[in-house]
Amino acid sequence: MVQTRERPKPVLEPDFCKGCGRCIDSCNRHCIEAGTEIDAATGLIPVKLHLDTCNGCALCIDACPEPYGLQAEAPHLPGTELLPNAPTRPKLAESIPDTRVPLPPMRPLVVKGTYASAIGALLAGCRHFYGYPITPSTDGAELMAKLLPYLDGHFVQAVSEVATINHMYGTGGAGLRCMTFTSSPGFSLMLEGLSYMVGAELPGVVVDVMRAGPGLGNIGPEQGDIKIACRGPGHGGTRTLVFAPATPQEMLDLTMLAFDKAFEYRNPVLVVADGYLGQITGRVDLPEHMVKPGLPDWAVWGDAAHRPNLHTSILLNEADQEAHNVKLQEKFARMVEREQRADLYQTDDSDVLIVAANTPARTAKGAVAALRKQGIKAGLFRPITLWPFPIQQLLPVLPRTKAIVMVEASTGQLEDELRLAMSLADVHAPPPITHVRHFGGIMPQMNEIVTCVRAAHEANASRKGRETEAGEAARVLS
Repeated sequence: MVQTRERPKPVLEPDFCKGCGRCIDSCNRHCIEAGTEIDAATGLIPVKLHLDTCNGCALCIDACPEPYGLQAEAPHLPGTELLPNAPTRPKLAESIPDTRVPLPPMRPLVVKGTYASAIGALLAGCRHFYGYPITPSTDGAELMAKLLPYLDGHFVQAVSEVATINHMYGTGGAGLRCMTFTSSPGFSLMLEGLSYMVGAELPGVVVDVMRAGPGLGNIGPEQGDIKIACRGPGHGGTRTLVFAPATPQEMLDLTMLAFDKAFEYRNPVLVVADGYLGQITGRVDLPEHMVKPGLPDWAVWGDAAHRPNLHTSILLNEADQEAHNVKLQEKFARMVEREQRADLYQTDDSDVLIVAANTPARTAKGAVAALRKQGIKAGLFRPITLWPFPIQQLLPVLPRTKAIVMVEASTGQLEDELRLAMSLADVHAPPPITHVRHFGGIMPQMNEIVTCVRAAHEANASRKGRETEAGEAARVLS
């Protein structure tokens, strides 16, 4: 007697079903119908199976475009235990770590800031670039377009900045290093996609060479994007590390660091430079190594091992969305604790502290030297991370600081970050704060900084004199 084996019937994995309906069309026994309920994990509506009349023909499995959407139920063999409706899963992926490749000693380069950042990206293992031309950042994109084809890389001039950031979403989701150059109006267009990347926990690096605004403004240098970079890189409770280089050397170094941090935290990272820094030429020493990227286990890579991975920023269940936000906020708190960076120049004995970032910090450094020659103990505090603001490095300097002078090419956006950071650190009686501000493409000048610091120094001396007189009078009266 010939023994026949029953053909296995299909099993549906709802998380992998897009509800395309191809399986419905393939079944002549009407065992599959369109679904009516949204899957919370995907936001899609998977089909429903009714297998009472199914003969196991497997036409629906062949019709399914998703490798694991419909699978054959494992046959029941005597003496084996099967989990109900549990298809055989492939072995899950393991992370392939990055490797550092030593570089031979090389002579320094003399390049502009955008070029230095592009070179840093290439040395960090970036082989995927997306962008839309916008002055004063386009030079960096042009260099990437020239070099990437020689490195088996990919350069795509997107149709817009909106398309750019969504290309980065897909590439970051594949576990690959990608970046873009942009400037202020273009950066504004990327904010929605940045929020998606933060929500889906995907890495990527955005270099924003800031220009004057609001609106189209002009192509002159400014620092007017600090507010949205630090407080609103996209809608919702989004945060990104924000690096603020001051030299072409730091444009290279901080771009390399940005890629490492983007993958460490699974979060986009911003590098913000003013338009002057993007175009100025300077000496750049290359690092001792370059990075050969690995592949993270969470990547959507397209093979069987990575197939169960899913990236999404939509969670339709309110409790799930809140839990995800809690997870993100915990990650941001780790960034605040670990990633604060600052450069302190002659602050060991300073009375007046100048706070500046990007190109204005270089002008302020010259002002410190001039003021020291005049007998005024000035120092420079330069935040390298604008978010998180490096309050940990500032707090030890504050007790001996008699006045703070903010120097920036914006309407006080850096000062807002300083004041908020001090308030969150329970510094509610800070030293008096004055400022030198320019915008519209005009940068603060050294003589203006010197004049402002001298005025703050004299005001402090006058205040100190009045306090001494008041103390003496109180002593006599007592």
